[in-house]
Amino acid sequence: MKTILVTGGTGFLGSNLCIRLINEGNNVICVDNNYTGRLSNIQKIMKHPNFRFIKHDICEPLVVDAKLDQIYNMACPASPPAYQGSYSIKTTKTCVLGAINMLDLAKLHHATILQTSTSEIYGEPLVHPQVESYRGNVNPIGIRACYDEGKRCAESLFFDYHRHEGVDIKVVRIFNTYGPNMDPNDGRVVSNFICQALSGQDITIYGDGHQTRSFCFVDDLIEVLIRMMNSEKGFTGPINIGNPGEFTIKELAEMVVAKVGGSSKVVYEDLPSDDPTQRRPDITLAKTKLGWEPKVKLSEGLDKTIAYFKTQINQFKKVA
Repeated sequence: MKTILVTGGTGFLGSNLCIRLINEGNNVICVDNNYTGRLSNIQKIMKHPNFRFIKHDICEPLVVDAKLDQIYNMACPASPPAYQGSYSIKTTKTCVLGAINMLDLAKLHHATILQTSTSEIYGEPLVHPQVESYRGNVNPIGIRACYDEGKRCAESLFFDYHRHEGVDIKVVRIFNTYGPNMDPNDGRVVSNFICQALSGQDITIYGDGHQTRSFCFVDDLIEVLIRMMNSEKGFTGPINIGNPGEFTIKELAEMVVAKVGGSSKVVYEDLPSDDPTQRRPDITLAKTKLGWEPKVKLSEGLDKTIAYFKTQINQFKKVA
């Protein structure tokens, strides 16, 4: 039985990871300040004897009384409205100060630490699909820079701690992910479209809808995170993880409307600044080193995600 710490554990990905790790028989310590996470995401495991929740901001050092085997560093606002607005400075601090504090903790405990980086480090890519050797095309002073550059700096810190402090690191670059436990108000395209359709609102596309994304269902993503954490010592990454199936935003909107039904129409607004027009991972490395590729097709994953959001909207209506 391993003792595993998950930062950002009440968020979308973190909560799904905590549930999976508990179900596999591990001791799990979930750390989050709940800025963008929700305690309701971990309600089903909150009373489990092998689970502990600590409310803490990783911008501050963390002391843990248990001996840690592994640390998943997943804490960071990933919602565009959050990191492009009032949480922009906090996002950079979480990426940088949080990485330093968690790397110091990993060093102290001789624990393996995994950093969840992002496809956003590639910026507006000039290489398609994106491979890990591509260094990116990022605007360092744009409204997304706090997230893009914050994650790039975190990767740099991880590799310096590995080279100079001997910390056992793993780095993954996550492409668009969706599924249960997403926050209905997080501003990401899948949750936006589903919630708008379920509420009978028009579907808002920013730009002309021809920009592309690759959507990975959360169960597939959690599987590869665990495989990467438990991969051979010395295999650090970075490694792309995501679904290489590429869809236009317009195609996604049409799929959601068809599945939800109703009278929603697609409307168009201006594309936000620095929003990338193409995004698709080359996952050759994940296939060869981890034996992984996604299994859940977009249509199936959307069905599961729509079912989840239906329960959420009903709950909100009851509260209202």
